[in-house]
Amino acid sequence: MEAIGVLMMCPMSPYLEQQLDKRFNLFRFWNFPQKEFLKENSNSIRAIVGNATAGADAELIDSLPSLEIVASYSVGLDKVDLVKCKDKGIRVTNTPDVLTEDVADLAIGLILATLRRLCESDRYVRSGLWKRGDFKLTTKFSGKSVGIIGLGRIGSAIAKRAEAFGCPISYYSRSEKPDSKYKYYPNVIDLASNCHILIVACPLTNETRHIINREVIDALGPKGVLINIGRGPHVDEPELVSALVEGRLGGAGLDVFEHEPEVPEQLFGLDNVVLLPHVGSGTVETRNAMADLVIGNLEAHFLNKPLLTLVV
Repeated sequence: MEAIGVLMMCPMSPYLEQQLDKRFNLFRFWNFPQKEFLKENSNSIRAIVGNATAGADAELIDSLPSLEIVASYSVGLDKVDLVKCKDKGIRVTNTPDVLTEDVADLAIGLILATLRRLCESDRYVRSGLWKRGDFKLTTKFSGKSVGIIGLGRIGSAIAKRAEAFGCPISYYSRSEKPDSKYKYYPNVIDLASNCHILIVACPLTNETRHIINREVIDALGPKGVLINIGRGPHVDEPELVSALVEGRLGGAGLDVFEHEPEVPEQLFGLDNVVLLPHVGSGTVETRNAMADLVIGNLEAHFLNKPLLTLVV
């Protein structure tokens, strides 16, 4: 398989890059002027490896006549034109399940960090302010009502963890889950109106883009907290910023942003906001497992074996 051309869209994982290099003819897209590279190598590329930042849009797919498979180093596929792939018979895989636990863990961590002001408390100690007096009182997590948008693998894992804190769980999804014991709300506004903590854990689609808008934020209210471990464009970011600055929303824990790596500077001075650089699956163990899935899918495809995590 050493002669098979694989296009890696951007730097992701040193381990993944090393494993791809061992097995395939790896092209690192970021090292070349893109137009010139595609003109010279378009017929050599049979696979694309993308992630949550850089995938395969219609223009790129059309420029690669030999493309057979897109293997995404992420569970979300919003950066891949799935319709175009299906029309052209190009297979698509992702990395589900292996990152579920880490992302769910981080969601709980963001809740605790936001409600208990852990980051602010850390700065309080480091700056020497503790010597002048005790830190202010914060808000407890245990027993707070939790609403989850998207009760898939990750949403369900978050619900299980929140239950351990004695939190009543409710959710919104495209349809009610018949086997779920949690309360279902048929729209996001009703869900936001009936929870203290609202967690975004659904895939990004045209329907879920800006699913968190001004109306939802106002329903969550000045005592509510928004947690986003989904995708940045789930949230209307200017509306979120204005709500936090004006005190119409109680707080937010954000692992993702609408225009990564750009983050609204108005958030930097807010102590009721916790900001993370999209690290939901960012552990050595999980990122290596994701890389192994990418490699496994590519090898299976080119050996004519069943794919491990086929999406299209």
